[in-house]
Amino acid sequence: MAQHRGNAPPGRIPVSIDGRRRVETAARRLLSIDVVLTLLVVTGGVRVLNLASPSPSPASEPATVAQVFALSHLTSFTGTGETGTSPFGWIQLAGYALISRAFDRNTVPVTAVRETMVFAAVLCAVLLWILARRLGLPFWAATTAVVLMAVSPLAIGLQRVAIVEHLAVTWVLAALVLAATPRERARPWHDVLAALCLLAAVLTSPLSLLALPAAGWLLARRREDSRVAFTAVVFTLGLGVAFGPAGPALRPELPTPGPPGIATWVALDPVLVVLSMVAIVAGMVLPRTRPLAVSALLIAAVLAWPAIPVELPLALLIPLTPLLIAEVAATVAAGRRPAGHRLVPIRRPVSAVVLAVVLALVSVAGWVHGFGRLRPEPSAGLALTQAREWLRDNASGAVVLVDDASWTALAAGGWPTGSLIPIGSCPSTCAAPEWAVLTASGQRDRPRFPAASAFLDGTDKVAVFGSGPDTVTVSRFGEPSDPAGETDESGARSRAGAALASSQRIGCEGRTRDALNAGEVDPRLIATVAALATLQPVRLVDFPSAPSEAAAGQPLRRLVVSGNDEGAIADFYTGQRTTFEPASVTRVPGGVLVTYPLFPPSGLLTPFSAP
Repeated sequence: MAQHRGNAPPGRIPVSIDGRRRVETAARRLLSIDVVLTLLVVTGGVRVLNLASPSPSPASEPATVAQVFALSHLTSFTGTGETGTSPFGWIQLAGYALISRAFDRNTVPVTAVRETMVFAAVLCAVLLWILARRLGLPFWAATTAVVLMAVSPLAIGLQRVAIVEHLAVTWVLAALVLAATPRERARPWHDVLAALCLLAAVLTSPLSLLALPAAGWLLARRREDSRVAFTAVVFTLGLGVAFGPAGPALRPELPTPGPPGIATWVALDPVLVVLSMVAIVAGMVLPRTRPLAVSALLIAAVLAWPAIPVELPLALLIPLTPLLIAEVAATVAAGRRPAGHRLVPIRRPVSAVVLAVVLALVSVAGWVHGFGRLRPEPSAGLALTQAREWLRDNASGAVVLVDDASWTALAAGGWPTGSLIPIGSCPSTCAAPEWAVLTASGQRDRPRFPAASAFLDGTDKVAVFGSGPDTVTVSRFGEPSDPAGETDESGARSRAGAALASSQRIGCEGRTRDALNAGEVDPRLIATVAALATLQPVRLVDFPSAPSEAAAGQPLRRLVVSGNDEGAIADFYTGQRTTFEPASVTRVPGGVLVTYPLFPPSGLLTPFSAP
């Protein structure tokens, strides 16, 4: 029979103690749900805001994006071989892209794949909170762990980039949550799922093997020996199949190191890094989190191994170290542990409060600096998009030599993938391309591919988009280079241009005169303007330049020209044939816009070849 507290007032039903407990339990659960949902919104929101942040970005990200695009569009891609392989990880990313139609909704392919990283971060937040509660951390400590992961600039900057380790650590957390299920609630399917989650983590990234001590320790604590052995057998059997008969299709490989270095990542949140180091060491003596601290220490040791990119172990540590920090904070808040190992209240709570306030202020100051480094840029990915549109206008359907990033950009823009030759497919031999589109990283990889590098040595740089690490260079094969002012052709353009500028029948001033005198104008424009001036006086209004072509030293091939009879000027240019036929003639405000195709033939200004 339910117990009642006191006598109920007349006309009222007495409230049982069990009923009050159920109400309080329901209220706590609702509060937990509200807090967790809020944390999920914060975790996902801040990562979406920084999704387009261009740096820092690992060198392996373009290859991952290319592989995911190829899988989701049922085509093939040959990477450079130095960016690692993870077929199971790519399948997961491609599955999300197919279901969500991410590549159809995003104009920049890397942003489409980074969407999956946001989803993985949100899942990590949920699993981290559940794991903290199952390990016995108080409500506020579990919330603190998720908040640290949600708002740290280091976590945001790292969890936004497309690397498969974010998927692997999600599988690891799922396995740890299942392994931490209380003994009285654990069922055999918990053990099977834990083994399968660990297997999925290892197939996604081999570094996940370092999480096995934590999972095994938790299982040994909360399961009978027979069930621990059963879980180990299931995991080992799955691992044997995956790396044995299915090895050629599923075996993952780690990428080689590349920029950025560890200093770049640490600069995003040095306070979290220091607290994490302290928490890993302190966690070794705290019973609740000792299994996690052991695995975290092993993963942190990998950071000192120069053969592995630093972002891989960092991605595995990001969800684990906030939990260790929260456990240390909970232990300090509960009391100190003297020789007798009995927790006693802190005698000087004011000192603890002051220390907490100081740490909070230092963390916030570091976060302000870190968020400044993560500031999204509207021009992120713009250089590749501009290069793709330029190439579509000037060489649509041509065979193009590409690197990982430019392959994805061109393929996403509708370029036939059969006409794209990845630089990674040219280790010794290479098909004959017509054009080359390479990013800064592709230029850096040239020495590793002698056949492709030999081809590129004979190219003429036609257009350059972007600057610094975002530079994209478009080159054409079979066209000799013609540095301005150093060859007979450029000298002839300079002398012929100066003759036009001094003509009484040709009006030009300012930038147009400077361009003529400097030999920057296409010889077809020089020749046709000279012929047009014999028919009527003309005025050269402007030479509209394409910044990308100007950066590559290409002559100006567009001209806005005006005169007494602009209709006659338009007819003059539309009547040109063969060599002097323009690509387009358009009436514009202020005159007639004449545009010539790329690559003027040599020898058009032979009379001006000698000074």
